[in-house]
Amino acid sequence: MKIVLAPDSFKGSLTAVEVCAALGAGAACVAPAAEFVVAPMADGGEGTTAALVAATGGELRPVEATGPRPRDRAKVMGQIGLIDGGRTAVLEMACVSGLPLVPEGKRNPLETTTYGTGELIAAALAAGARHVIVGIGGSATTDLGSGMAQALGVKFFRGGGREITEPMTGGLLGEVARVDLSGLHEGVAMSRIEVACDVDNPLLGPRGCAAVYGPQKGATPEIVARLEANLGRAIEVIERTIGRRVREEPGAGAAGGLGAGLRAFLGAEMRPGIGIVLEASGLGEKVRGADLVLTGEGRIDRQTAYGKTVSGVARVAQAAGVPVVAIVGSIGEGVENLYELGVTSMFTLAPGPISLEEAMKNGGPLIANAAERVMRLWLARRE
Repeated sequence: MKIVLAPDSFKGSLTAVEVCAALGAGAACVAPAAEFVVAPMADGGEGTTAALVAATGGELRPVEATGPRPRDRAKVMGQIGLIDGGRTAVLEMACVSGLPLVPEGKRNPLETTTYGTGELIAAALAAGARHVIVGIGGSATTDLGSGMAQALGVKFFRGGGREITEPMTGGLLGEVARVDLSGLHEGVAMSRIEVACDVDNPLLGPRGCAAVYGPQKGATPEIVARLEANLGRAIEVIERTIGRRVREEPGAGAAGGLGAGLRAFLGAEMRPGIGIVLEASGLGEKVRGADLVLTGEGRIDRQTAYGKTVSGVARVAQAAGVPVVAIVGSIGEGVENLYELGVTSMFTLAPGPISLEEAMKNGGPLIANAAERVMRLWLARRE
């Protein structure tokens, strides 16, 4: 019997790798002779780098980079993942430019930068990768990816021709009068850069990054208005320089405009995160000939069908004719659409009434117990 373990992380409790271990331990209690194929998953957000490295036998490499608040002059330790023999690099902007790295009392997207994200991309190119996957969820920034571009050699100038030498921030966007791409890292032109992005917000307007996501990053209404004006001024200069518009493209407003910046400066391709992960992990090959796929994540609801891990795994398994059981922390409304996508059944990990805190604290044993219960039912069905 071949069983594929393809869960996402349970946020705040277990990584996808740890969930795989718990699922395998529980299932092995009643199916010790089964072949377990481990394929930790992610949808482009937190944990994508670690999941892909684990799923493909890749390598995690630490990278010291600039933190999200340049005025603190603090370095943070980020990482990139090298897979496919080093030809592909995976990275998450949140590990160096993410909101959790900024104390609540200091959160202000006028003062944050994606410069460290650019340093991660530079490290990936220096390592020889020519396919770079960038996860852009969880940002602390609204700098239009200007800091990222600056770290890769793009220069920004104030009126009068003075170069902005400090890391670009949402506040400095309002001073941009000219952009020079002539010094852009030479590796960019030789590389394919994909962006794992699960939002379709444009850059500006009521659905833009300042209005929708600015308050989550500490922006007051006054700061939101200033960010909107700064983004509008800077994108005019950038689009004039590159000769095309990117502001209305789906995902341009992702991660404080980093989506637009990656498109404009690096020519990156925006794709749903789960699609990138499924392709890079080779899940389609792994489920071939399997008897069962066990997947899961912290919560599923009606939105799970739209680009989340469980739905992506189910589609791949359905195409291969393999049943899928999802073991999750909680089940919300509207999950019935997942049955059409290939999910055979869904089980919560809690054996009875339990607090969220207790469930998160004991996630491993609870998942293992749920996997054992699923396998006992599954084996009884096969007899």
